[in-house]
Amino acid sequence: MRISYKYIARSALIITIASSTFLLACSKKTSTLLSQIKEGGYVIYFRHAQTVRDYADQADPNMRLNDCNTQRKLSPIGIQQSKEIGASFKRNNIPINKVISSDYCRSWKTAKLAFGKYTKDSKLNFLPFEEYTSDQVKEMSLNLTPFLSEKPPKGKNTIIVGHDDLFEAATGIYPEPQGIAYIVLPNGNGSYKILGKILPNEWNEL
Repeated sequence: MRISYKYIARSALIITIASSTFLLACSKKTSTLLSQIKEGGYVIYFRHAQTVRDYADQADPNMRLNDCNTQRKLSPIGIQQSKEIGASFKRNNIPINKVISSDYCRSWKTAKLAFGKYTKDSKLNFLPFEEYTSDQVKEMSLNLTPFLSEKPPKGKNTIIVGHDDLFEAATGIYPEPQGIAYIVLPNGNGSYKILGKILPNEWNEL
């Protein structure tokens, strides 16, 4: 059967309209999140920016937390992502209370490049395994939950720069891609609500 070019054109138009509608909806959602965090009162959880390789270095017996050469390193894209995130925070006057990072170099370097300051907390570290038992997943969840549920001072936001496995353990959501941010509303009683996410490339557009 010969394909109708009129049908193809009409289908392409429908797809274009649907894609534009989807992108507009995403844009509105992101702009809403921006408006919220500009008022303060949120926890913003970042998975560290993009690395050269993605592998479980926490399980490498030769990995040392005090030696960045034994760990995954930020890629040039990851370095740029970090700088663009920081520039967006400055451009939009997003208020920050404190920036907390894991001990891993890729996390604190993301924090340093983006925000110029950070404190380390080992509770944000991986457990030293590639595969986790249910008890280990529970332990990581218990480690992260207090950070996600603690209210920052009024008019400020808390920034956390961490990793994928802990966030998935606590929330059931796998944070992908590297550099993604989740906007969290802390309730201060051990609970929280995830409002949405901002992709690393979206900060430069805000």
